Amino acid sequence: MASLTDKALAGDPRAVARLISMAENRDEGLDSLMKELYLAPSAGKAWVVGVTGSPGAGKSTLTDKLIEQLRAKGERVGVLAVDPSSPYTGGAILADRLRMQRHTDDSGVFIRSLAARGSLGGLSRGTREGVLILDACGFDVIIIETVGVGQSEIDIMRVADSVCVVLVPGLGDDVQAMKAGIMEIADLFVVNKADKQGADRLVNEVRAVLEFLQNKDWVPTIDRTVAETGDGVPSLVENLERHREYAKARGRERERARMRARIEDIIVDRLSLQASKLLEAKEAEILPAVMDRKLDPYSAADMILAE
Repeated sequence: MASLTDKALAGDPRAVARLISMAENRDEGLDSLMKELYLAPSAGKAWVVGVTGSPGAGKSTLTDKLIEQLRAKGERVGVLAVDPSSPYTGGAILADRLRMQRHTDDSGVFIRSLAARGSLGGLSRGTREGVLILDACGFDVIIIETVGVGQSEIDIMRVADSVCVVLVPGLGDDVQAMKAGIMEIADLFVVNKADKQGADRLVNEVRAVLEFLQNKDWVPTIDRTVAETGDGVPSLVENLERHREYAKARGRERERARMRARIEDIIVDRLSLQASKLLEAKEAEILPAVMDRKLDPYSAADMILAE
C-alpha cells in the first residue's frame, strides 16, 4: 500500500484509480491510507466544484466544457462523476465518462466514474475519499458531478467549495425554482440549453427566488449556457473564479462546517458498521421475538445500542 500511495502522489493515474477503488470498496487499511493522505504536504490546496441538477440537464456535457476551459488556464483537473447504478448488480452505464472521452489522452485530466450503488444525497459512497485522494495527488481543480438529483439531495454542499446548480427550460424547473432545498445550496445557477424556448422565463423565476434566498455577502450568479456548443461557459468559469476568491476572502467558515460534517459522517459510518455486525450476530435471537411480537423493534434497537 505504501508503494501504491507513493506512485499516486507521484502522478501515476493507475495508482490514483486503484486508491479510489479501495475507497469505493471500503478495503481493509483504508482509514490508515486516508490519514496519511490528509496529512500529505500536497493536500488541502484543491478547489472543489460541485455540478448538480436534475437528470437531463446536461451536467456531463457542461463538465466536459469546464474541463476544456480550465485546462486552457493550465489547471490540473480531476473529475468524479457519479452514475446511476443497478439495484441488483451495483453496476452502472458509465455515460458521464463517455461524454468526456476526448480528454482521455490529456495527462492533466483524471476522470473517474463512481457508481451510486443506492446512495442517497446525490453522491456515491467513496466520493469524499475520492476528493481527498485527488487533492493529495496535486490536482488544482476537482469537479464532482452528482447523479441526477431532485430537491432534497444536497450532500454536495458538504463537500464542494463552489456549487453549480444546473437547470434547463421545459422540465418544470420554473416550478421547482419556487421550492427550497437544492435551490438554497447554489453558489452559481446555470441555465443550460439556453437556446430553448422558456429559458428567459426560467432565468426570471430564479431571479425572483434569489430575492428571498440570497446571501447578503454573495448573491448567486445566473449564467446562460449551451453546453453542446460551449456558449456561455467562459463566463461561467469567470464567475466560478470570482466565487473562489470570495470564499478565500471569507476565511475558513465554510471549511469548518465541511470538516465538522466529515467527522460526523465518519463517526456515523463506524457506528453503523458496528451496529450491523452486532445485529447480524444476534439476529437469530432478536428477530423471531420481534416477528412474534414478544419484543418491539425499538427495544431491540436499544439492546443493540447497549452492546
